[in-house]
Amino acid sequence: MKQLIVISGKGGTGKTSIVAALASLGPAKVLADCDVDAADLHLILHPEILKTFEFISGKEARIDPDLCTACGLCAEHCAFEAVSPDFQVIPEHCEGCGVCTFVCPEGAASMSPRSCGFWYKSRTRFGPLVHAALKMGEENSGKLVTTVREAARILAEEKGLDMVLVDGSPGIGCPVIASLANIDLALLVAEPTISAVHDVKRVFELTRHFKIPALVLVNKADINPGLVKEIHAFCRENGVPVVGEIPYDQKFTKAQIAGRTITEFDAKGLGREMERVWENIKKHLDKIPAKGGS
Repeated sequence: MKQLIVISGKGGTGKTSIVAALASLGPAKVLADCDVDAADLHLILHPEILKTFEFISGKEARIDPDLCTACGLCAEHCAFEAVSPDFQVIPEHCEGCGVCTFVCPEGAASMSPRSCGFWYKSRTRFGPLVHAALKMGEENSGKLVTTVREAARILAEEKGLDMVLVDGSPGIGCPVIASLANIDLALLVAEPTISAVHDVKRVFELTRHFKIPALVLVNKADINPGLVKEIHAFCRENGVPVVGEIPYDQKFTKAQIAGRTITEFDAKGLGREMERVWENIKKHLDKIPAKGGS
């Protein structure tokens, strides 16, 4: 089994559109949307949810009104203002520190497992999809990413599929680091803007730190030729192959609105460009030994 991740240093580079296009190309695969803080791959793939799982992580305080004497010690000691004036826990504020249980003289405060979101096993027109969504304001997205990645790997093994395609989070934070575990090849999507060029260099340093081979795809390549040259120069200096340049085109937006991939929406135009990108990726992917699902 081989696992390919598509990441970018910042949001808005067109990463998910690229992932959706790659989902329609190449061998049968399991798809994993690891952008759990702002998942949007489902907007194009229209998954049919087959199974739903609750994501439990951390703990949340509870106050039993039958035991509470309204002494106010919990509110006094809570550093996060998570206790309301009527001595109920405000879930959005609670950090699960447990100080209320320590100071409560009546044992009215207790800690219980916290429901942070949901993750799903779904079916799409391009194969199985594992995806997730955190509840509003919840954290632990790195742990949820790990859950999604592991479920996708196991599903690929169960179905005898040799590839997992991962849509990673933007940036270089905890969700991205979690999504890079056991990855065979990373495709970095860069656009020629000052912030994006800066951030793709940072995300490359992350892949280099974890010794993951990287490729670069330049998206919206015609909006700033000077910065495209800078991206190519950086890639040459660091031995990073550039697998293609995709022009800026409103057809990507129109395809998203239509809920289709660019390979479906513009099969003979940009769809052909994405086919060439996939062939270039495949040349590098074929050189990497399979890990047997590890």
